[in-house]
Amino acid sequence: MAGGGGTRFWPEGRQARPKQFLPLSSEQTLLQETAARCGGLIPPDRQWVVTNARYAAETQHELPDLPVAHILSEPIGRNTAPCIGLAALELLRVDANAVMLVLPADHAIRPPEKFVSAVQSGLKILHQQPESLVLFGAPPAYPATGFGYIEQGAALEAELPGYAVKSFHEKPDRVRATEFMATGRHLWNCGIFLWRAAQILALLQEFQPELYAGLQKIEPALGSAGYDEVLAREFPLLPAVSIDKGVIERAGQVAVLPAPFEWADIGTWQALGQFLGTDAQGNTLLGAHCVVDTEDCFIRTNQGHMVATIGLKNCVIVHTPDATLVARKDDEDGLRKLVRLLEEQGYGRFL
Repeated sequence: MAGGGGTRFWPEGRQARPKQFLPLSSEQTLLQETAARCGGLIPPDRQWVVTNARYAAETQHELPDLPVAHILSEPIGRNTAPCIGLAALELLRVDANAVMLVLPADHAIRPPEKFVSAVQSGLKILHQQPESLVLFGAPPAYPATGFGYIEQGAALEAELPGYAVKSFHEKPDRVRATEFMATGRHLWNCGIFLWRAAQILALLQEFQPELYAGLQKIEPALGSAGYDEVLAREFPLLPAVSIDKGVIERAGQVAVLPAPFEWADIGTWQALGQFLGTDAQGNTLLGAHCVVDTEDCFIRTNQGHMVATIGLKNCVIVHTPDATLVARKDDEDGLRKLVRLLEEQGYGRFL
């Protein structure tokens, strides 16, 4: 899933180049990293990308080995359930027994071999329990308030990895998040899913009949000359529903695997710094820099531009050729306000 178009990584992230197309955690873009980590399990001719139509060309540029027909373009974003439902229809057209590994294209995961091992464990569950929905949960590294949590229930039957899901909890406050960490039973919801394509469509039919009916109007046109016209007409009419709220949290047979890999939903500059690590002063410093009495800062620059700081604490500084951000590191809402203000003041060319 690579349809996001946010600007939470402004000034590097722009409307025309959202974060999945940025090299944030390595020299590869997040989209390229996502495709590469699947390579040991899933060759390019078995990978599909669902993205907004405006990003189809960039997706092809990023992943030249991906067949062009495997880029599924949404005319408008309608949340994750329509996105996944559309992909499931396409996969079943190719393979009636298709198993879907659903991945957001903007997450950071390391090392890739542990990710592959986790997926293989999930496949063992599906082999024994073909109607299961398999989720992946990362043991929390800190009491995050921006992630959903999955509570582990009883262990699955003998010789199967993972646990039944007991409950879901959305974005708790810090006190509750700290309590979740202390139990040892709660995991961050990675938003990575493994299931049979036919099963997720059956559950969409059960729990989201309006959405399922809309997908059924699109299905006959798949692969035909009139597909784009049908998709442009029908897809915007689909209910905007998340797969979590719309299906997973209502389904009966849901399992979770504690992730053996390090995972991060890199949603902010602060989160990127936590994933990449810090020096003894709590700084993440990327690019040419010189700092004096500087603590708990994230500094990123490129193209040989020097950033020098004196006496700064808890700041984000991101330099690009045409715009520079200087902000308090913990003020995520401030960046959203800034982006709105730039547009209101006629600076849309910088977005």
